[in-house]
Amino acid sequence: MQTKLFTPGRLLLALIALPMALGLAACGKKDDAGAGAAAVAGAPLNAVPPPAGKAWSDVVSVTPEGGFVMGNPNAPIKVIEFASLTCPHCAEFEEKGFPHLRDDYVAKGTVSLEFRNFVRDPYDTTMAMLTRCGTPDSFFALTEQVYSNQKAIFDQLQPIGAQLQAANLPPDQIFKAIGERGGLIDFFAARGIAKDQAAQCLAKSETATKLANDTQKATDTYNVTGTPTFIINGKNVEVATWDALEPILKQAGAR
Repeated sequence: MQTKLFTPGRLLLALIALPMALGLAACGKKDDAGAGAAAVAGAPLNAVPPPAGKAWSDVVSVTPEGGFVMGNPNAPIKVIEFASLTCPHCAEFEEKGFPHLRDDYVAKGTVSLEFRNFVRDPYDTTMAMLTRCGTPDSFFALTEQVYSNQKAIFDQLQPIGAQLQAANLPPDQIFKAIGERGGLIDFFAARGIAKDQAAQCLAKSETATKLANDTQKATDTYNVTGTPTFIINGKNVEVATWDALEPILKQAGAR
C-alpha cells in the first residue's frame, strides 16, 4: 500500500519537526552485490553532437518535476538521480561516479542526467534551496561543492541544532536561521550566491514546501526509500554505486 501523500503544509511542518541532527540516518546504501555483472546486450548508441559552441554538460534546464537535467533533453537513456545533500553515500557517488557519468556518457548525448533533491532534514532542505538560488547553469556546480565540502559543512551545522530547536522559529524563518548560524550563507557567497540573494531564497517557504512534496512523490512513485536512488527510463534500477550503475548503462547501449 502506498504512503498517503500529505498536503504541502503538513509536509513542511513534518520536515521542520525532524531532529536537528546529521548522520547516516539521512541515507541508505543498497546491497549492490552482483549488480555490476550485467552483460553488455544492446547495440551501442550513436553519439549525438551538442549545440554549436557547447558541450552537453553545459546544457542544463529545470524540469516540471522539480529537478535539473543535464545533457541532451532527447537522449534515449534518461537517468534520474534522487539524492540527499546530507547523505555521505550520495557524496561518495558524486566523487566516484558523477565525473564518469558526465564526461563519458552525458557528453556523448546518449544519456541525460536529472538530479532531484530528496530532502531528509531541515539542513538538507536549506542547502537544496541555496543550490537552486542561482541560474540553472550553476546548479550542478553548487551541488558538487556541497558534496565536496560535506564534512566541513557538517562540522559547522552540528552545534546549532539545540539552538534552533529552542528558538522554535516559524517556517518562514528557520531556513534563513540555519543558513546564517550554520555558515551556509557565507559558504554559498564564496561561490557566487550573494548574501542578500541567499537570504531572499531562504525566506521562500514555498520552495521548502515543494521540496518536501516532491520528496513524498518520489517515495510514492518510484519507491525511493534510500539515497542515492537511480531511475533509468522510468524504472528504479535498485543500485546506489557507480560500479553497479555503469554496467546497466552499457547494457542499454551507452558505450
